Amino acid sequence: MTFSRRKFIGTTAAGLLASASLELMFPLRLRAQSPLTPEEALKELMAGNERFVSGRMTSDAGDLKILKEHTVDKQEPFAAVLSCADSRVPVELIFDQTIGHLFVTRVAGNVITPEIIGSLEYSAAVLGIKVILVLGHSNCGAVKAALQGKGVPGQISSLFPHIQPAIDQAGSDLVAATKANTEIQAKLLAESSPVIAPMVKDGKLKVVAGVYELSTGRVTLS
Repeated sequence: MTFSRRKFIGTTAAGLLASASLELMFPLRLRAQSPLTPEEALKELMAGNERFVSGRMTSDAGDLKILKEHTVDKQEPFAAVLSCADSRVPVELIFDQTIGHLFVTRVAGNVITPEIIGSLEYSAAVLGIKVILVLGHSNCGAVKAALQGKGVPGQISSLFPHIQPAIDQAGSDLVAATKANTEIQAKLLAESSPVIAPMVKDGKLKVVAGVYELSTGRVTLS
């Protein structure tokens, strides 16, 4: 894997140093904005997906009001989602959440990169989110392309080394490789980030993996 754990730690540590540095960098950080525990945050996320699947969504009615009254000067998300950039995966809709509730990062193949790491570390250390979900999806083009291993234009192939460990583990099965990719990315994030790892260890944050099924709208956690 090109993006190794050693490189991961060096990259993030160089930017944030350690949790002690965060106290100096973000003296006014909004800790524990959400009253939810990590377990409750995950439960709320999945309850929203159940509403989406069943067609009983409740989030859109108050979007504009919430945007105007509560999110101009601050944001208070309870969860973060690392999703594939695929246009068929509308994260807020999938979890029936409104403006300001989810901190969403997106990149093809839902892979961990330094930029994604920094963004998720910010969501955890500064915004106080309680759960991070690495979300893959069925029929993922990035995983499929990595499996095929064919020549591609531009920088598309830069994604492949991040996905290769999942292919090594799951073989040529697209469904298995997609699931393995979410689990590997979540594990890397939870264990290697000098900001996120101690929060997970202390029970202040959960990092989980899941796959969104395009045909049904349902998210299944690993």
